[in-house]
Amino acid sequence: MDESITVVPTAEKPELDQVDRQIMAQLVQDGRMSVTQVAENVHISRAHAYTRINRLTREGVLTRFTALVDPIKAGLTSSAYVTLKVRQHAWRALREELSALPEVHHIALVGGDFDVILLVRAKDNIDLRRVIFDQLQSMAGVLDTQTFLVFEDVDTR
Repeated sequence: MDESITVVPTAEKPELDQVDRQIMAQLVQDGRMSVTQVAENVHISRAHAYTRINRLTREGVLTRFTALVDPIKAGLTSSAYVTLKVRQHAWRALREELSALPEVHHIALVGGDFDVILLVRAKDNIDLRRVIFDQLQSMAGVLDTQTFLVFEDVDTR
């Protein structure tokens, strides 16, 4: 993939056809798949696949190519979903602070009984406790937390 492609944020939703969706499915399955292999799997030319992937990247539909890591094999044996209730107008500053924590693997601003949900992965329960009690609960803007331990992860992709 060409790493020099510039993503131009746009409020417009790009038009996606069946070929685009097939390309995306291939890359979700294996982000390292070559353009040649994508083209063969989708039954289009390599040049056409390359053009489509570049367009999807430029339009911000494809945002990055990444590897999935098995948390247990990587030494992150304790995981939890942590919900946060936050002060009104604290989200923007809090988002930056949460993003800086290496143990926080996903952040979502949500509606409902709480405001934010995090996926936190740590090396063990002692480390998980440290992140929740010492870091998350001490952040300005965090009013309350609730923790849901993960007993098993199931990857659906």
